[in-house]
Amino acid sequence: MLNLVIFGAPGSGKGTQSERLISEYGLLHISTGDVLRDHIKRGTELGVTARQYIDKGQLVPDGLIIDILAQVLDDNKERACEGVIFDGFPRTIPQAQALERLLGERGTKVHAVVGLEVDEQELIDRLVKRGKESGRSDDNEATIRKRLEVYHNQTSPLREFYQERGLYKAIHGVGTIDDIFADIKRALAAIEA
Repeated sequence: MLNLVIFGAPGSGKGTQSERLISEYGLLHISTGDVLRDHIKRGTELGVTARQYIDKGQLVPDGLIIDILAQVLDDNKERACEGVIFDGFPRTIPQAQALERLLGERGTKVHAVVGLEVDEQELIDRLVKRGKESGRSDDNEATIRKRLEVYHNQTSPLREFYQERGLYKAIHGVGTIDDIFADIKRALAAIEA
């Protein structure tokens, strides 16, 4: 079993490398954004509650996110036995602590945090290019800078949190997709042994 958190700023390549990790290691992919949208679309009790926050422009509380993750893990026990990749969660230290408790209750833990490290100007360039190619309205320079500021203030402290636990695997996120993935596999081979 291999439970991973994929970590990095917007534009660092998390989505691309997540797909590779899922394929290579047979991991269950849990994206909190996807899970929330699914619950809202299906009108589940959790989805209705989450929608009340979202409709008011508020963040969904950590407790609700954890409840949703717990349900996903419990509904996918067989797949989760192979391992899980958490994408977009945790974003804060309290969320990371809640994830530790959630996994601990199920007799497992986070085995590694894959940290894709990319310099800020490269992130901006990638996201602006993606915006031009995809038409995503949130990939303009002003919005990108705001998203990166939020990331640095709220999410980047997780790097130190996971470093202190010996779980953080710093991966230089610049180069070819194949080269970056090869670096990730080398870092993970050390923990699987």
